[in-house]
Order: sequence, then C-alpha cells, then structure tokens
Amino acid sequence: MSPRKTAAQIADQRRVIEPPPTQVGEARGVFSTQLEKMVAWARSGSLWPLPFGTACCAIEFMSVVSSHYDLARFGAEVVRFSPRQSDMLIVAGTVVDKQAPILKLIYEQMCEPKWVISMGVCASSGGFYRAYHVMQGIDEVVPVDVYVPGCPPTPEGLIYAILKLQEKIERGEPSRYQEILLEHRAAEPERHVLAET
Repeated sequence: MSPRKTAAQIADQRRVIEPPPTQVGEARGVFSTQLEKMVAWARSGSLWPLPFGTACCAIEFMSVVSSHYDLARFGAEVVRFSPRQSDMLIVAGTVVDKQAPILKLIYEQMCEPKWVISMGVCASSGGFYRAYHVMQGIDEVVPVDVYVPGCPPTPEGLIYAILKLQEKIERGEPSRYQEILLEHRAAEPERHVLAET
C-alpha cells in the first residue's frame, strides 16, 4: 500500500496543476478570425447532399451513408430529397437526354452556394454508353465541382471527393457555378463596348 499523502503534499500538487494567473488585459479562451473564414469553415462541415441516383452508382452512395462508412463523420449526413433544402448535388449514374431538363431544374432549385459531384464514369463522361440518347457527361447541363472516377466508384472514392470538396469550400474557393457567373460578368462590359461602336 502506498503511504497517505499529507495535506502539504496535496497542496503542492494543486499549485503545480493550477494555471498561472492571467496578466492584466490578457484574455483567455478567446480567438479571432475573419468572418469569411468562419463561414467557409462552417459551410465545409455542414454539407446537405441531394442524391440524384439513376443506376448502380446510387447503390454505392447508399453504402456511403450506411453505418460501415458513415458519412456523418464528415458532416454530410443530412441527406435531403428536396433541392430547396440541399446545397450539394451528387449525380450517381447514367443520365439520358430526357433526364437532362429534370437535372437542370433540380440544380436551379438548390440553395446557393451549390456544389456538384459527378459520381462514376457514366455521369462524368457517358461511360461505355456511346449512344445518341446518353449524355456524355453531366457538365453539358450543370457545372461540376468534383469528379469521382470508377465503374462503379468505391465508397472510399466518394468520401475522398467529399473531403476534397470540403477543402475547397474551407479555402473559400468559389463553386464552378460561381466561377462561370464571374466569367460572364467580366465579359459583359466588353459586349456593351462592342455594341456601342
């Protein structure tokens, strides 16, 4: 058995553990940052995905939100099936030409800033469907931020894509949609000058 500690020994231990007193004017537990950085950090950790699953890639998406991979660890577990409540569109599977207007309408109804992940080769490039009725990439209709390769892509691939998207958001980079808007706004003054001459 260990000997009992005296009151003086316990007091000595407490003195060592206690933090030193603060200086006059020194604040403890306070940090400062820019508002834009704080908002970007909050956005990156609270993505609300909307799955647009049309083929076997949608099954892989289902496995990502299941307990084995648990997408909730990365702050993207609030899967919404309403475009008005989501800010990340995951297009998983083959998109045919008849679905293109539906996909575009869903994308236009999403909250801003909005992000798009193209999951699998069928959504990214048409895959092995080199036919007139299959879109050869969803970037013909909606701007894509991250592409996930594979047929079907692995759940780890989708998680990696979401992590890369979160890094992009946290750095404060604009989405592909915002980049296109900025390009058009920059080109508009040139159009007005040409129209006047």
